Amino acid sequence: MGNEKGTLKISGGLLQIFNLGVLIIGDSSIGKSECALELISRGHRFISDDVVQIKRKASGKLIGTAPHLVRYYMEIRGLGIINIKEIFGTQAICKQTEVDLAIKLEKWRQGEEYDRLGLKPPEFFDILGEKIPQINIPVAPGRNIATLIEVACKVHVLGEKGYHAPQEIVKKLNRILSAR
Repeated sequence: MGNEKGTLKISGGLLQIFNLGVLIIGDSSIGKSECALELISRGHRFISDDVVQIKRKASGKLIGTAPHLVRYYMEIRGLGIINIKEIFGTQAICKQTEVDLAIKLEKWRQGEEYDRLGLKPPEFFDILGEKIPQINIPVAPGRNIATLIEVACKVHVLGEKGYHAPQEIVKKLNRILSAR
């Protein structure tokens, strides 16, 4: 991460998924770009790969863009540098977006306890003093990370509207237990 003149450069990718600005972060070689490529092929919009420039507006909103030199370009190991605009067309790209959600891809660790119910308090990612929600997704062979990111975005949107599936099932269980 670098910070110069009110902007921050973050290592990661930025896409617009279901109208959410989604910052995809994680260790090098975890599969961020390949996942972003799959999401673009599904109709989501590409803003930046590898490095995201973020500016904080006076309103507190965070706006993410690609550095001008690498705008529309993505590096895919085995293919090299590709131009998303030329491959997928102008409908697949976007110059900037608000940053609404961070998704951190992390290597699945055997024996690690992962949240299976969604009852843990949310995590946040701090960008220029603003905290945005962060969802951690463990990456392992056989897991469809692009689908998990799409679902995470929908879960986030539903949560913003006040719907939480884990809370709903806990209420149902409590009703059943109290009826006994």
